[in-house]
Parts: sequence; structure tokens; C-alpha cells
Amino acid sequence: MNDTLQVAVDIGGTFTDVVGRDAAGKLRYFKIPTTRTDESLAVFEAIGRIRDQWHVPAARIERFVHGTTVATNAILERRGAKVGLITTEGFKDVLEIGRQMRHRMYDVILHSETPSFLVPGRLRKEVPERIAADGSVVTPLDEAELMRQVQALVDEGVQAIAVCFLFSFVNPAHERRARELIAAAHPDLTLGVSHEVDPAFREYERTVVTSFDAYVKPVIDRYLSRLEDGLAQGGVSAPFQVMQSRGGLMASRIARQRPVRLFLSGPAAGVIGAQIAGTSAGIDNLITVDIGGTSSDIALINKGKALVRSEGVIDGYPVRVGMVDVNSIGAGGGSIAWIDAAGGLRVGPRSAGSEPGPACYGRGGEQPTVTDASIVLGYLDPDYFAGGTLKLYPEKSRQAIESKVGGPLGMSVEEAALGIHRIVNAQMAEGIRLVSIRQGLDPREFTLMPLGGGGAVHIVPLARELGVRRVVIPRYPGVLSAAGLLAAPVEHETSAAFGKTLDEIELPAIKAMLAELDKQCEALMRTESVGGAPSRIHYFADVCYVGQAYSIEVPLVFDGPEPCARLYEEFLQAHARIYGYSTRTPARIVNLRAVHQAGGQARIDTTEYAPSGQEPLRGHRPIRVAGQGEPLSAGVYRRDALPVGYRFSGPAIVEQADTTTLIEPGWQAEVDAAGNLVLTR
Repeated sequence: MNDTLQVAVDIGGTFTDVVGRDAAGKLRYFKIPTTRTDESLAVFEAIGRIRDQWHVPAARIERFVHGTTVATNAILERRGAKVGLITTEGFKDVLEIGRQMRHRMYDVILHSETPSFLVPGRLRKEVPERIAADGSVVTPLDEAELMRQVQALVDEGVQAIAVCFLFSFVNPAHERRARELIAAAHPDLTLGVSHEVDPAFREYERTVVTSFDAYVKPVIDRYLSRLEDGLAQGGVSAPFQVMQSRGGLMASRIARQRPVRLFLSGPAAGVIGAQIAGTSAGIDNLITVDIGGTSSDIALINKGKALVRSEGVIDGYPVRVGMVDVNSIGAGGGSIAWIDAAGGLRVGPRSAGSEPGPACYGRGGEQPTVTDASIVLGYLDPDYFAGGTLKLYPEKSRQAIESKVGGPLGMSVEEAALGIHRIVNAQMAEGIRLVSIRQGLDPREFTLMPLGGGGAVHIVPLARELGVRRVVIPRYPGVLSAAGLLAAPVEHETSAAFGKTLDEIELPAIKAMLAELDKQCEALMRTESVGGAPSRIHYFADVCYVGQAYSIEVPLVFDGPEPCARLYEEFLQAHARIYGYSTRTPARIVNLRAVHQAGGQARIDTTEYAPSGQEPLRGHRPIRVAGQGEPLSAGVYRRDALPVGYRFSGPAIVEQADTTTLIEPGWQAEVDAAGNLVLTR
């Protein structure tokens, strides 16, 4: 074929999803196992398959978009660079002291809740210098001592250095000079400088995110450089973009400079895809459940917009970077079922991944997983898993569950499989409650939408447990994260500390600060391939009560009278929703933020939904569901054959190449005009 193709590749813990959209707007996709030893190999394999299966040469790929877990995995697996930290004299142990708050104070064994692994004590160095809170210089930077400490770190074999001086977010002169001196003396060292990474107050959080930046930057730089070189050698000359944790794209060369913005890259793309799918179904309030092989990512879309928070959490540590509000839990299709010391059945967080994978893969895995339980319960067709690209062995699933769970607990294989599903569903339901109730929102007032290869198998039992009465299955749920990459806008965000009460603020001061932030965003947007598309500009302020420790991000709008008064009212409403109360006492702006966006699409597949013309019902098979003592005969339907308006009832199984949907008794299904499958109780 001679059509051009836009390509998105989303790498998960078990499968790599590849989606292509042709010039007519039609989507096609396939899944391949993730190569855990080197994730870039899966990307290169995808390019080969696009050429061989879709007959699209590399030169016809006009856009290449990528969602990656490399940054997150570097933290989880402790595979980052050896980092040194240089701080203001007297502040080198901020990284280890952290905050007084303990989130796990009742654990039998106390664990450190600060990421001291990033920079061990011997690699933290102090330098005489001091900037005051008003930006004035109290103590000049001792350049000779700085270079002695840098040399000491180089002698220790560090690969990267993080620089975090007191009040550099007000006056970055000392950090800029330190960067110049270090880069000149040691050009091969990777540098993370706090006023560039996180120009905001709070020393601990700023030190943490700057250290994370230095820790993952060499890993991301090598990975993206390898991809850039490999794609170029393979004949792909298209712009290469990477998903950020806020839900926008940026050029890979910029991503290499701002690596902490790649945490939750894949889950953020899924939320963007779900947001668009929800709009196609006429639904603004969604809770998305993205279930892959290793984890489940849960997010909330309220009034058509995904919730974004100004600080995320990675492996239990605070990372002050804007992120789509995603709650990740260690429960997925590859999660291993096991019996604890007290004889209780547990599921996860350990996962079989793709290598060796669940027992049913036949690749040497012997531990029972959630996917094995789904096979035993009849939900999955062993001959049509991942569109028939991966043959499953149900006898290995039964053997693993019987030997590791059923036998030790005195249960039948089917009872043990139901137990595995009940436990993993309970964990996911609790994750949904955290995402919704934490924001002061009732999950029963939302519609559930599954994503990922395993989402549609679990979504109806989750809705039953939560009391949710409507579920929407989009056209491509199993690859919606990859599809979301193609629809996402290019986005750049900059922020700055402000630190004034609303009573004392003068509007020109706010506008002057935002004008500086706009210049930074415009410089970043000029490096992108957006075809001259105009930017959409949004402003936000982090607001809190005077004396309050934590702030809330609130939109800052100038298209009406009294923008500061409007900001205050929005803050009161958000505070009441999140914390259950608000009070008309003085508030202050902590940070200002500018977000520039360009491009993006309102639809994923721009072609009209058209069924295949085959008979929708392909047969029946027995399944087991909770609360039913005997197996039920479930109708098995072809998803791509369901015409608009087609209705049927559970128990049913709906199969498509990227996922399988379980519909329990008591649920009705109907295909809407956009091809979504809408389930109601």
C-alpha cells in the first residue's frame, strides 16, 4: 500500500501494543510480547511487522509516538545512574531527613520513607553559598570548594550530579554558575539543576525530584538515543514524540532533557484515549481501569477532563511533577496467586510478566496467575488469546492452580480460580475508591471504562462490587493507551514560585510572571513538529490557606472581571470537595503554572463504525461466576460483527483481537452509534 501511516507504540510490562492510523483515519493494531531485557527491541520488531504484515515501508511512516515505562522501571528496579548531590552548606541530609510524616507507621518493620538510595551519604557534598528568601546573596558561591567537591564525587565514580541550593527558585545565579563550572570541567557528567527541574519552594521535595532527574536522565538518554538511531537506520525519518505524565507529547530530544516528566507515560496515554472514547459515547464522568499484565492503573475523568495533580508518587516517594491522577496497584493478568504464612490466599504484587509469563503460556512458568484463573473459569479462549497470536495451554493453568492454591487450601480448581478473581477484584475496587472518594466524589455516579488487555474481563464484577450501574467498552479497549498516544496534543508546561497572599497580589505582577513562563513554553514549542498549529494556553495557580502546608491546583482564567476573586472561589469549592470543608480565611498563591498545547484530536478512529457482516453469535461455552454454584452457559459474541443497536444479555462473552469482555447475568449490552458496547444493570 502507498498510504502514509502514523504509528504509536506503548510498552507494557507484558505486552507491547502497536497501533497504526492510515491517511483515511482507520486504525489497525497488533500486540507483541515485551522484551524486558531491552524494551527497544520490541519497538524495532514492531517496525518490521508493520512492513511485513501491513505492507507499509518505514519511509511511509509519517509520525512515531511512544509511551514508555523505562523511567518508572529504573526507579522500581534501582537501575539508575550513580548520583552525587551538591547542596548549600548544612543541607546535605535533607534527602534523608525528609518530612516527619510516616505513611506506614504501624508496619512491624520500620522502613525508610525517603529515597536515600538515590544518593548515599558519602556522595552528598556541601558548598559554602547562601541565597536569602528575598533572592539577595548572603554568602557568595565558593567556586574553589565547589570544584573540590565535584572532583571528590568524580573520583567516587558518579555518572551524574544533582545541584540543589537554598532559594535557587528565587535567584538561580549560584546554580547557573555551578552548572557552567561543572559542565566546563566535566562535560561527560549528566547534570540535574533544581531551578530547571522544579523551581518551587520546599527543600525536601525539590531535592527529591532533582535527584530523581539526575538518577534517570542517563537511562532515558541512552534508551531514547538507541531508539532514535535504530529508527533512523531502519528508514523511519518521521518526528519521534514521547508521552509525558501530564498527558501531552514532547519531542524525544526534549524528553531526554526532562526525564522526570516521563513517569506514568503509558497510563497517561490511556486516560487520554478513554477521555476521547467517553466523549464519543456522550459520557463526561468516567473511572478508567487499565489492567495489563503486571499492574492496574485507575484514573478519574470528571466533567470530561482528566484530573491532573501537581505532585505524584513513584514507588512510595513524592515526585513533584504534574501527572494525570493515576492510582497504580500491583494487580494484573500476570499477578501471581500465593498462600501467605497464615494460610491466606493472596494475589500480587509479584508478576510473572511476559518472561516466563503465566503457566498457560507454556514457557516454563509454574506459578498460578490471574490469567490462569480466567482460563479455568472459561472467560478466555485458549485459541484466540491476543487475537490468536499466542496459543494458551489450559491444562497448565489447571495444574498450577491445583498444586499451588486449590490443593493446599482444600478447594477445587474452579473454587480456587474464583477465589483468585474475588481477591484481585477487591484490590482493584479499593483502588477505585481511593481515586474517587479521595477527590470527594462518589464512584456510583460514574461510568466504568476498561482499558488494557485484562480490563474488560474484570470490569463488570468491579461494577457489581462498587454499585456502579453503567459500563462502556470502547472499540479498542486493549490498545486504547497506544491509540491515545495518536490523539494526544503536544504539550509543554513551566512553573515558577510566586509566594504572595491573594489580598496583596496586584494583577500586573501575576501577568508579568506568566509572560515569562509563556516565553519558556514558546521556546519549547518551537522545537516541536506541530506544523505551525497555534498553541492553546492554560494557566494554573497552586493555592492554599495562609499557614496551610499543602496547596491545590486551581485554573487561573482572565476572560472575566476579578480573576483573583474567581480564583479564590474556585479554590474554596475545590477545598470543600477534597477535604469536606472550606472557610473564608486568607489564601495565598504558592506557584504559577503555564501550559501550552498544540494539535491533538477529538477522535481516535475517524472512520464510521461498520460491523464485519458475520453472524454476531458464534456459539456458547460454560463459564463460572461468583454467586453461582453451577457453570452457566454463556453466549460467545464476535465484537467486530455487532451492528449498531444490537442488544443481548448476560451471561455472555464478547471476543475481539485485543481483549475479551465478561458480561455477568443481570446485565444488558447494546452497541451505540460510535461502536461502543454499553452495559447497564
